[in-house]
Formats: sequence, structure tokens, C-alpha cells
Amino acid sequence: MRGFLASSIGVTCAAALALPLTPPAVAATARPAPGAEAATSAALSAGPSARRESTAGSTQSLPLVPLTRDRAVDGPAAQGLSRRTVRPFSLVGVVWDDPAAELHGRVQIRTREVATGVWSDWQDVETHNADHAADPDTEEGADGRLRGATAPLWVGASNGVELRVVPEGAEPVPEGTGTAPQGTQPAPTGADPAPDKTPADGTATPADGTPAATDGTPAAAPAAAAPLPTGLRLELVDPGEAAPQDDTLGAARPGALQPETADAVAGSTVNADVAALSAAEIPALGRAETERELLTLRGSELTAAQKAKPYIGPRPRIVTRRGWGANERWRESRFVYTSKVKAAFVHHTATGSKYTCAQAPSVIRGIYRYHVVSMGWRDIGYNFLVDKCGNIYEGRAGGVAKAVLGAHTRGFNTNSMGIAVLGSYGSTKPSKSALKAVARLTAWKLGLYGANPRGKTYLTSGGGNLYRKGKNVRLNVISGHRDGFSTECPGLQLYRKLGSARSTAARYQGR
Repeated sequence: MRGFLASSIGVTCAAALALPLTPPAVAATARPAPGAEAATSAALSAGPSARRESTAGSTQSLPLVPLTRDRAVDGPAAQGLSRRTVRPFSLVGVVWDDPAAELHGRVQIRTREVATGVWSDWQDVETHNADHAADPDTEEGADGRLRGATAPLWVGASNGVELRVVPEGAEPVPEGTGTAPQGTQPAPTGADPAPDKTPADGTATPADGTPAATDGTPAAAPAAAAPLPTGLRLELVDPGEAAPQDDTLGAARPGALQPETADAVAGSTVNADVAALSAAEIPALGRAETERELLTLRGSELTAAQKAKPYIGPRPRIVTRRGWGANERWRESRFVYTSKVKAAFVHHTATGSKYTCAQAPSVIRGIYRYHVVSMGWRDIGYNFLVDKCGNIYEGRAGGVAKAVLGAHTRGFNTNSMGIAVLGSYGSTKPSKSALKAVARLTAWKLGLYGANPRGKTYLTSGGGNLYRKGKNVRLNVISGHRDGFSTECPGLQLYRKLGSARSTAARYQGR
């Protein structure tokens, strides 16, 4: 995959205005390795655990243990954690050592709400998450600090947790199974086990997972349980509060001992061509203003026809990383770009839809911390995120108007961008506001690079489970994640709306 490191003269010069003389950000690597900040916290009643902290939020990383059973069984044992009190958190996920390993099984969690003390029902965590990743055989995709992981799940402010991970083909874990942490007793269950599933053909499935025979013949023996990946850990993410903003980049914030970090300055500088350096948001523009901006940003690359009649949607309002409270110390210092933006892949975050729009920045900070600290990525994977109220957020650092290389569609990150709608949309319909935001964002960003939202384009596969590496693939300019990789993402209900998004985006462009 072709990508090039940021060494933009414009970025460097602008950064020099606000920084003391330091090595260029592109030459530095500031991302912490997973576990690099790990520490033992005796304050956790759950027992010893690794806890990675920053000034804004924290990650509690708890190793899973085999769950005890009433009788011995053959095959891989389920793993998990019994009910316990922990420090506050709002987002969860499970990680493991080998990023190439898949978790074949079911991950379920229930949590205790801080405000009420009530335990939730069991919630499923999406296990298939490797499709949201850097391309194989790339620097980021081959990083030795990467870990396998489930999708993150937003659970809201919680201070208690219980987890079970059952291998595919294994018997369900009986309710109440598990060993209480030393010095504590399990709380009453408070929730019924997840109901047994009934296949579409109506055949009942007993609790042991063996299909019942309907024609008088003995039922087939269940398949052997698949082993679970090694090094399973539960990540409990507290996204923290957004850091207080200061109007002058490079200056110390009120109450701070040190000036703004070089990474924070650089993160804002890359947007200097579309917003003030200290901006928490990039304001919306009208059509005429956007067309003038296009000539400024990319005029030298436009044909005479494109200059005479530019097809670009009005620039939408975008909340910057500074606006949603990104801690720029977590990510790598450098920015990585691709050549152009020929396509947009639409995703859902699979974090669940139980969030308010006021919580959206917290959800994004949680995803960001999970991607970087827990999974070992250089930055959040998506280029943009959209909440249910239609707010658009800057994702991976590098500049909203630039072709930033993301880690969102394994095999097709080159010459594309990834837009993630916060929530899960397998059975839940996306809001009209979110769909409108996707259309407005794609009309503008694709318009910067001359792409027609209703058109087709060719991308070269970097390798995946649908297309071999090197294959030239014809795709919709606005595609769903599942068009480039065999996955449920972006959820059936969101995927069904992409045709409407294409038409609306084209209309915004004046086509």
C-alpha cells in the first residue's frame, strides 16, 4: 500500500509559529505500547490488575480466568470474571495477544450502573472486529504491539462488572458460575440468563446447544468447541473528561504547569487551512464560500472545467479533535497520508445505541483510547465519526481536508476514507439526522477530490477475505464496509440507507 508520511511544508511552517525548536512531529513516535503504562492497583477490590492511566481517563485491564463448573467437561473452558466492584468506567471490550487470532465464541457482559446501583441484563459484545484494521503487510498492520480485540461496547457510567466468554460449540455457562474474588461475595444475579436461540426453521435448541431431532433420528453430536485466543483480558475504559480548552495554542492552560504539548499543537495546525488554530469546531460554509475554498486548497490540481463548474457540497460543521477532547499524547506524533480520496466506506461502531448526543464526545474518547491503548493502533481508526443527532467529528489526526490514511476497512484503506456512525445498526434504524450528516460530509470531502457520490471507482485490494491482495476492485464511491470485507458492518439497517445517502450527497454537490 502506498502511503507517505506527513512532511508538509505548510504544516511545518505553521507549527513553527507556535512551538519552540523541536524535532519535527513526523519523525517522532509517541504512541504508548499496550501495557507500557501498566501498574498494579491494590485499590481495586477485584484483585491485582494492570491499570493504564492518563490525565483524562483510564483503562483497567483485567485478565480473564476459567469459569468453574459443577462437573468436568472436555474441550476448552469458558473464561470470564465473576461479579466485582471496580473503578468507574463507561466502555468495555475484550483483547487478546495475537491480532491474527479470531475469537470464535460468545462474549457477554453485564454491568452495574453508578447512578442507581442496578445491574444490567447480559449484553452481547461484537466479537468480529478484525475487519476494522490497517491493511495487511503495512507498517501499522504489522506492528508488534497490536492485539486482537472485540468491538468496544458503550455501557455508560458503571462501577461493577461480570463477564463470560464461551467458546463456540461449548456448553453455556450456568447462571452464577464463577469464583468470587478474594474477600468478596457474588451479588445476587439480578438478570436472567440469555434465552436460548430458536433457529429460523422453528427447531428448538436445548440448553446444552444440541439441536433436538424432529424426525425420530438421533441428533448429531455437537462440533468440538473452538479454543479461545490466549491472553484474554477485559478492558474497562473510563473516557475521562475533555481537557479544558485554552484560546492560545502553545501556552499553558489555566492550572497547568506545562505549555500545550507539541502533539496538540500539531493536531490543530494541520487544520489551519480551514479553521483557526485553537478551534474546537470547523464552521459550516455556504456553497460560494466552499467553492472559493476548493480553489484555494486544490486549485492547481483542478481542470478548467472543474474550476468553471465545481461539484462540491457546502462544507459541513465539524467538531475537531480538540473539540471532543482528544488527548494527543496517546497517538503517534506523525501523520500518514494516502494519495487521494476516491471512495468513502460507511461503518457503524457496534458500540450500541444507548448513548445521548451529549455523551457522544465521551464515546469517541473511549473508542480512541481503546484503539490506541488497548489495541495498539497509532490513532483512532476512523477518519470521521457521526452521532445520532447529526454532529460530525474529526477522527484520525492529519487534517479534515487532507487524504489521511485510516484503519477502518481492512484491505481498502488506501485512497479512501472511513465514516463511522456511532451505534449498532443491525436491527436499529439510523436517524435521519445521521444519514443527512453522512451525505453532507461525503458531498464535501469527496467533492474536494472530484468524486461523484453516485458513481463507481476502482480501488486496489491490500488483502482481505473478499478480495486477494493486488486485485483491482470496482466499488461504489460511497460503499458500506461489507462491500470491501465480509462483515456485518455497517449493520443491515444502515447499509440499506446508503442508496439514499448517495443520491442526497450528489444533490448537495449540484449534480
